[in-house]
Amino acid sequence: MDPSGAAKLSGLISKGDQICELRPVEKGGQVVPLIGASFDAVMGSFAKLKKTTTDVDLVFFKGSKDELKALCSGKSSSEGESDKVKITVIQNKGSKDEVTRVIIADQGANVRQTLVDEGINVYQSLTRWTNCKGKQLCGTCIVNIAEGAMNTNRKSMDEGSTLRENPDTYRLSCVTFAYGDVTVETFPPIEAAQWTR
Repeated sequence: MDPSGAAKLSGLISKGDQICELRPVEKGGQVVPLIGASFDAVMGSFAKLKKTTTDVDLVFFKGSKDELKALCSGKSSSEGESDKVKITVIQNKGSKDEVTRVIIADQGANVRQTLVDEGINVYQSLTRWTNCKGKQLCGTCIVNIAEGAMNTNRKSMDEGSTLRENPDTYRLSCVTFAYGDVTVETFPPIEAAQWTR
């Protein structure tokens, strides 16, 4: 994009506007839906463009994330009620000490923080005391999203790399957000190569 194009664009997009889709401007250019996509997913979409692609159309929603969510759900943004989600937590699955708890949280709640706030440990062994406190640096807060994975944010490239030898439903709870009802299993079995545990 030339500098004059960037200047025009800066007048149209405001801080807080939500990116909705990307479309290469070329014959056969496929629309890439980006509503609710993480920063990594958006950047990954740019990285996957053909090397010959020189122009793209970006579609933005002028407004906040809450206004976009309200529009997509058919609710009025003035309703003001915070939506709640149910996080069902299964601790010690398959053992005689198995416990199931249900937590009601705000939509978009961080899974790690919600569980920790409720006194539920997401760390095994010494990592309970030596973890990074939810900064996505240690890779030790692994949980299994047994149900409702589609109600969480997409897995970033970094998270996918950290968990690459584990099932797709395994997540780092520190970067997992619940936008709908989910079932979370703590202490899932992990592969030997997951050295951080």
